Amino acid sequence: MAIRFGLLGAGRIGKVHAKAVTGDAQAKLVAVADAMPAAAQAIADQYGCEVRTIEAIEAAGDIDAVVICTPTDTHADLIERFVKAGKAVFCEKPIDLSLARVKACLEVVRAHKGTLMVGFNRRFDPHFRAVRAEIDKGTVGEVEMVVITSRDPGAPPVDYIKRSGGIFRDMTIHDFDMARFLLGEEISEVVATAAVLVDPAIGVAGDFDSVQVLLKTASGKQAMISNSRRATYGYDQRIEVHGSKGAVSAENQRPVSIEVATGAGYTRPPLHDFFMTRYTEAYAAEIATFIAAMAGTGKAEPTGEDGLVALALADAAVKSVAEGRVVKLSEVM
Repeated sequence: MAIRFGLLGAGRIGKVHAKAVTGDAQAKLVAVADAMPAAAQAIADQYGCEVRTIEAIEAAGDIDAVVICTPTDTHADLIERFVKAGKAVFCEKPIDLSLARVKACLEVVRAHKGTLMVGFNRRFDPHFRAVRAEIDKGTVGEVEMVVITSRDPGAPPVDYIKRSGGIFRDMTIHDFDMARFLLGEEISEVVATAAVLVDPAIGVAGDFDSVQVLLKTASGKQAMISNSRRATYGYDQRIEVHGSKGAVSAENQRPVSIEVATGAGYTRPPLHDFFMTRYTEAYAAEIATFIAAMAGTGKAEPTGEDGLVALALADAAVKSVAEGRVVKLSEVM
């Protein structure tokens, strides 16, 4: 029997998840809710589901699970409501911008023995998972250093910047989770630098657009993260893992992987233009993982606790920039 879904939020990421849910034979998209009726109706028309209110989805007997794609400041409240309603919850990152609020939310999830999975989609990218598989096989030996490059093709609107929680909580948080995924050890120290190099308006809004972060584990393993809100050449997504026996890397992906050679030299097609196309397979795979967890044949990972740690690392990076020093994770947790 297919898992019956309600979709909360019909914006950009809501559309991505609607495609992932309806593309899985084990899932059925039953209803969608959004504060903008036209946005919800567009998804309903495309995928043949109903438009309902959040309250109706919460009380519905024909919905087993929800995908939360609403604004960040609604996530924790919605998680609690739907866990109490007995529905499994998949929630886009972050759970909240406040560590205290996230901790309180996770207490509610535990108290009701709820299922919660957090949307760190990059763990499910086939190229990045292949890197992790080589680590698990021991091909590169003990992991010593990780390098993560993540640069967006352009900055979001300043209005979004103002409510995003800042680049570390909004953008780098994905890379914090990926660093944990690849290092295999918990991170104990964070040092970050940040600047405004792309758009002065981002600085006026109190944020940065260009950051570097160095993470360190208790044993000395390190991860370096490079983020920018501007990559004129496309969506830049690369990782490299260096170990005691060698290294493994995942390069940038293109919609078409060809190389043309002429008298003028070698050329390749442009990179993907953004996450909607670059991570299509990852979004589908994470929803499949969520469904497997509901069916009892897998685990709902990344967990709420993974979301908590990633946010704590973001808070540590913010503190490091503000105070110009190394910050121990224990200081913010």
